Amino acid sequence: MLRNLSVSLVIPTWNEAKGIAYTLRTIPPLVDEVVVVDGCSVDGTADVARANGARVISEVRRGYGRAFKTGFNAAKGDILVSADGDGTYPIGALPDLLDAMLNRGILFASCARFPLDDPSSMRSRNRLGNRAISVAASLLWLRTFEDVLSGMWAMRREAWVQLDCVSDSWNFSEEIKIRAREAFGSQFCEYHIRYAERLGETKLAPFRVGIENLAWLALMRVGVERQVKAVFRPKPKRFSREAPGTFVDAAATSTRKGPSSRSQASDAPAASPANHDSDSAREPVQ
Repeated sequence: MLRNLSVSLVIPTWNEAKGIAYTLRTIPPLVDEVVVVDGCSVDGTADVARANGARVISEVRRGYGRAFKTGFNAAKGDILVSADGDGTYPIGALPDLLDAMLNRGILFASCARFPLDDPSSMRSRNRLGNRAISVAASLLWLRTFEDVLSGMWAMRREAWVQLDCVSDSWNFSEEIKIRAREAFGSQFCEYHIRYAERLGETKLAPFRVGIENLAWLALMRVGVERQVKAVFRPKPKRFSREAPGTFVDAAATSTRKGPSSRSQASDAPAASPANHDSDSAREPVQ
């Protein structure tokens, strides 16, 4: 809880048992709820998350963006924060980030990793790809994006319900920032964070994902991303080991006490709004 506003942290995972325990242990007390959206992990990620006090949603539909949509729609907080479950993002910096956000009346704060404080935290090819896509977004929208692919951001709940995001894949990350920048103007900011080397193996195919990200930017700029998705991928793919069906919500009992407890009663995820169904902090920079 911060200034009478509840805070929910949403973390998508897929076989992140090596990183999720560390990630959850770094969460500051102001976070009231942790929602881990697990993509049918087979390495015990969900069990580790529950044991560390998180509310776990098992999502059978594939996709980074799909996981975030599920998590944000299920979360109960007034402020919604994203992060990855691999230890790369400084969740401990949330107090400074959220204070700056509220002091300036910001609706959406994107956490920019660049320039990297530790160049060894990211492979050269990934660093080059990330920078190239941020430059492409900046040129296409004539607005500066320091890091359009960051996996950590914070937004007010009222901001999320206004963002009609389409992508269910990796390019959800760039889409939500571009839509937020267009919708909120001066109430959007980028806030520099320290990025760390990931724990565990990466699941991302950098060249394929990079091409897909650039293609999605082009489709968004022309305004045909919805039509293209409707033709080529109207519904997210499912994890093959799961039978078709809806996701299941499970909650853990946390040992933490008091108003900042992350323990949640077992319940069904919040209904998805219609418009959402389809990676030490410094001063913010514009």
